[in-house]
Amino acid sequence: MRVAIADDSSLFRGGLKLLLGQVGVEVCLEAGNADDLVEGITEAKPEVAILDIRMPPTFTREGLHAAAKIRETDPSIGVLILSTYAETTYAAELFANGSAGRGYMLKDRVDDVGTLRDALVRLAAGESLVDATLVDSLIGHSRRQDALAALTVRERQVLRQMAEGRSNAGVAAVLNLSHKTVENYAASIFGKLDIPAGSDDNRRVLAVLSWLRAGSSGS
Repeated sequence: MRVAIADDSSLFRGGLKLLLGQVGVEVCLEAGNADDLVEGITEAKPEVAILDIRMPPTFTREGLHAAAKIRETDPSIGVLILSTYAETTYAAELFANGSAGRGYMLKDRVDDVGTLRDALVRLAAGESLVDATLVDSLIGHSRRQDALAALTVRERQVLRQMAEGRSNAGVAAVLNLSHKTVENYAASIFGKLDIPAGSDDNRRVLAVLSWLRAGSSGS
């Protein structure tokens, strides 16, 4: 697997490169800012781009803007935001135009290189993921509870697994449910959140975004 890294800390880039090398992941492009990453990504041809959120020149949302450009220019490249911040507003912005090939993880997860590699494989395959820490914070968020009060405890558990990027089969395995039961829960979630008929993937995205936006409204 080939990845690109954009982070203004050369120390972090170097450490991440060493860790990824231990699990057979090649870093084909390094950049200290988002613009340099976007400029070099066509030639480097990574499968996934790993980006910090806050980079030069303004240290605000450069990584999010670059991720959007990369997905627009070449949807075959996955993007993984590695952030110090468990901010629902950032996650909602990342997934605003879809979830395929997009992921949001905290930098604390980098120490677990196996988890990181698994995330990269999933993103390269077009899946999505949200850091479990962010998901946990949303579960206890009072405004989110109000917005999604119609969901049962089990439906919230299913939605949490959707937010982490799992398919119906993946949700079934984690929660020890049958595939059909998960499908029924998903249909109930879509109905309660008033999500219109459409492709299953698109409806899952809308459900997760409803969750993220409800949580981010009070951030």
